[in-house]
Amino acid sequence: MPYVVSVGTYLPCWGSPLHRVAGDDEDAVTMAVEAGRAALTAGGAVERVVLVSRDLPLVESSNAAVLLAGLGLDPELEVDERLGGAPATVDAVSSARPRTLIIGADLDRAGAAAIVTGEQGLRVRTAARVARSLPVRTRDAIGDVHDYGDPRLLHERGLIASLAAAWLDTPVAVAGVDHERAADLCLGDPPVLPTSGASSSLFALAGLAERAVEGPLVAVEQAILSGITVSGGTARIHRREPAPHPLPDGRSASDADIPISLAAYERAFEAKVRWEAGRFGDSGDLDFPPRYRVGDDGALATDYELVPLPRTGRVYTETTVHIPVPGLRTPYSLVIVELDGVDVRALVKVTGAAPGTVDIGDRGRLALRRVAVRSGVPDYGYAFEPEPSGSRSRGAA
Repeated sequence: MPYVVSVGTYLPCWGSPLHRVAGDDEDAVTMAVEAGRAALTAGGAVERVVLVSRDLPLVESSNAAVLLAGLGLDPELEVDERLGGAPATVDAVSSARPRTLIIGADLDRAGAAAIVTGEQGLRVRTAARVARSLPVRTRDAIGDVHDYGDPRLLHERGLIASLAAAWLDTPVAVAGVDHERAADLCLGDPPVLPTSGASSSLFALAGLAERAVEGPLVAVEQAILSGITVSGGTARIHRREPAPHPLPDGRSASDADIPISLAAYERAFEAKVRWEAGRFGDSGDLDFPPRYRVGDDGALATDYELVPLPRTGRVYTETTVHIPVPGLRTPYSLVIVELDGVDVRALVKVTGAAPGTVDIGDRGRLALRRVAVRSGVPDYGYAFEPEPSGSRSRGAA
């Protein structure tokens, strides 16, 4: 029986209270990193990572390297990437061993949530699994989606029939459906869930843990159903859910593409995505980005070590760019950030704020973002997110 030690949630700042929208520099991986880092706030070792989504950026390759680097975890950790929705996340929770980080991420509606399992905490156990075939939404070999488009069939022969087959007590939360339908099926007032995909199950678990509600949590997708029973205990809840804002106006230059150099991408990957600087010997001086040096004897020194950089700082100077650049939505703001506690300044793009609204002296954090998509390859780095006003960021035991 797994125990949940902590839960972390993340919502993009764009959209409406009922429908968050991912920013131009966000995808399932960057949101998974945000939720995962929130869940890891409580500390503790992680030995395995499970990522569940239907929106994985790389389908014929692995997203593990970026995920582990963004989370600051050992690059040799096992990562299990699963293509699925709400039931797949519940299945991952049901079978998780201690010290597993499970993350669900969605793009429509956008959001991500994560849990860390341990030897004690919030108790959950497997309650039901129902596998039935009702393929109302399919994808062909070239990626085109076909939707059968019969909500009554999906409700009656999907959700209701699978619930009847599960022989469950009345649920206290249902993930994978809209709130009105969940409320009709649940005992009491179920938590309102901001997503309906892979992350919705974990958002539901966070809501039940905050209220100290026990009972069955059910996740459904088409006619697939998985359920767990929450049966006491506590978990730390860490929410990163800023207040929603409308997406700012902008335009994209789509008439040109800047090609990617995979050789340069590979050389810069670790330092850029793990947010690290280079340090030579015991000098204490940091180079960001890391680079080779020429010694007093004229010899090239290449033996620097990578050290983590602080992820908070203040704006040293700023500018807003209005000239269209291929691959970037304009206007956009750039800032030089003076990092806390080290003699390093970094030039980064602003995220999570309208262009032109960040001023010199503003404080914020460095967040992993998709800085560009070049030659079809998502390129990741860090952006400056100013301190929000009216955000939800709390921990509850």
